[in-house]
Amino acid sequence: MAEPTRQGMFDAALAVRKEVLGAEYVDRAFAIDDEFTVDVQEFLTLHAWGPSWARRDAQGEFTLPKKTRSFLNLVMLMALNRPHELELHVRGAIRNGVTKVEMKELFLHAAVYCGAPALIDAVRVARKVWGEHEGKGP
Repeated sequence: MAEPTRQGMFDAALAVRKEVLGAEYVDRAFAIDDEFTVDVQEFLTLHAWGPSWARRDAQGEFTLPKKTRSFLNLVMLMALNRPHELELHVRGAIRNGVTKVEMKELFLHAAVYCGAPALIDAVRVARKVWGEHEGKGP
């Protein structure tokens, strides 16, 4: 298999990013055209979404399922106490098939290592997003 070009890697990463986060969100992020945003969005797409989310094996299959990557992101963002990014990735996790029960169990398991304040914040964010997702309001 030939090595992908930089543009090919970017396009693959952008496609996965849009699948996980939603095209509207990603398009809005790229639409902000100032001295910070364009370069930051390109960096994130190429360096975060390409080598991780869009990573494939020699047969072209994803090396980890998107649901597994969502599990990892939810726990890491909980541990790092990054509620804005956690909210975004809770939405992505729902798109990737993570159930409410699985999410709760992830947070409870991670609480042993991350602490109760991280658990409380993560559950607060998850409840908000699930409420919106289920049509129960923010």
